[in-house]
Amino acid sequence: MCFFTLRISPKIHCLVCFISVPILLWAFYLYSRGSVQNSIAIMRSDNTAAVMKTQTYVVEVKHCSNKDSWTVGNLLMPTGLIYAQPSTQRGRTDVNCVTNWNVPLVWEGTFDPVVIDAIYKKTDPRVGVMVFAVGKYTRFLKGFLETGEKYFLTDFRVTYYIFTDSEKDVPAVTLGEGRKITVLPVPSARRWQEVVFGRMKWATMTIDKQIRNKTDYLFLMDVDSLFYHRFGAESFSRLSAVLHRGYYKRTERADFPYERRPESRAYIPVTEGDYYYTAAVLGGYLEDIYNLVRYCYEQSEEDARNNIEAVWQEESHLNKYLLYNKPTKVLSPEYLWSDYDKVPADVKVVRISQLKKNYAEVRPNGGH
Repeated sequence: MCFFTLRISPKIHCLVCFISVPILLWAFYLYSRGSVQNSIAIMRSDNTAAVMKTQTYVVEVKHCSNKDSWTVGNLLMPTGLIYAQPSTQRGRTDVNCVTNWNVPLVWEGTFDPVVIDAIYKKTDPRVGVMVFAVGKYTRFLKGFLETGEKYFLTDFRVTYYIFTDSEKDVPAVTLGEGRKITVLPVPSARRWQEVVFGRMKWATMTIDKQIRNKTDYLFLMDVDSLFYHRFGAESFSRLSAVLHRGYYKRTERADFPYERRPESRAYIPVTEGDYYYTAAVLGGYLEDIYNLVRYCYEQSEEDARNNIEAVWQEESHLNKYLLYNKPTKVLSPEYLWSDYDKVPADVKVVRISQLKKNYAEVRPNGGH
């Protein structure tokens, strides 16, 4: 029997080899496939964890369908334009003109208005300006609109989106070519804090549902202001923020009026901070402004659920957002001064300024 087995074993051996090779290859394929899938699953899990860690500061981007139709980056200039030759040796030396993340900090004397306006007029952006005129603040609309027509992005297409609880008080103002007013009704407010928080809510809803395909670049501004000098295309970038006039010179970051209570979603530790920005003027690509206002709205709602209100309402959440989502251009206090304050030597021109007013008289809860 053993002799017989030894004689036929070569044939059996060949047959076994013939059958086993495909089986081994198939098993190797299944093993490899399982390993790759496990690796992908692990990578996805790691990515998910990373995203969850950043949710505190980063807002999901919701792209506008017409985002590619206009960009700040198209720096094309018409031929034949006459302007002063730029210099690498002369310029502002009394102020800093660049941030530590290497974006412009814009002052008078750091740009040529002829060049900058010519470049961006060529891109022909649709500019929106949101202002809120609720209650007695409708009295400021006429001055804001009339001076805006004189100084704000003249010869650009501009739509003023006016949020108000009193449409009849929106004044008839002569507008330039390509410029118009759109009135959007909002409820009245019992507290002025409701108005400032409501700005982020109504801006978020309006962008999402009404103007996503109607505007390329959007500003949010306070209506109780007047324009005094050109406010031009030098303000354009993906996200432009304005330095608060009260804290731009020698204030230490520990002394910025950030929200310091850890219970608030606007909390910033005393060891962190770049600048203190005003919420009264900001601008940017529609989608970037949408991300900012939605963040501020959602974070303030989370605070409300926890029975807390940030120290400076939406401005506190704005500063938290801009600390971790850096603006691509910082505008000097020229872009929002106040009639209450003396103009210092480093502010060569006041482009827009907030008006003096009796807060106790114009605010619904007497300014408190």
